[in-house]
Amino acid sequence: MNLFFVNIGYALLLMNTVLYFKGFSNQGKTFKIFTVYLLGTVLIQIASKTLLMLNNDNLFLSHFYFIGQFVMLSLFFKSLFKIKKQKLLANWILLIGIAVLAVQYSLSPNVFFRFNLFEIFLTSFLIIILAVVHLYNLLTEKKVFYYCTVGMLLYLFSSTVLFFVGNLSALLSKEYQLLPWTLNALLIIVYQLFILFEWKKSFYINQY
Repeated sequence: MNLFFVNIGYALLLMNTVLYFKGFSNQGKTFKIFTVYLLGTVLIQIASKTLLMLNNDNLFLSHFYFIGQFVMLSLFFKSLFKIKKQKLLANWILLIGIAVLAVQYSLSPNVFFRFNLFEIFLTSFLIIILAVVHLYNLLTEKKVFYYCTVGMLLYLFSSTVLFFVGNLSALLSKEYQLLPWTLNALLIIVYQLFILFEWKKSFYINQY
């Protein structure tokens, strides 16, 4: 059942990437950044799936996923912000996040080969800050990338909790060990549906 939900999430991600990429040349900087974020996620998922099929370790790819997501979404929100202080906030958040992780990896290089819960928490928490600022701006502005941001908040907050629970799954009874990962797969589906609805609501008419 977990694999079934995972495959649905992959299919939605791939479909969203194709739909957004079709409008790449006709949209502005923010749209392009978000499309590159989707494309990067697809490439990492393909690489991860390939290594898994070859019975090779793919855990190290999680670092590229979380750090890449952090960088791209920081740039994404910065491009959405119109106030200079908010753009500066996005710059500082990106700089601090990368600096803190660089220190962690320099002090503990072996963490590259493990599931880095600190990395997940830090990058997700900093993105959530930027997402909340954007939603606050939308109270008085046109709702640009509103549904994507809502879906992102829901996914990042919930999945971060699930990753911490999942790390303790060995302590759970056998029938519940896969539950956190199944719920995370469902969250990915919900997030991708929000992204799809954003495309349908905001960009479909402009592309067709």
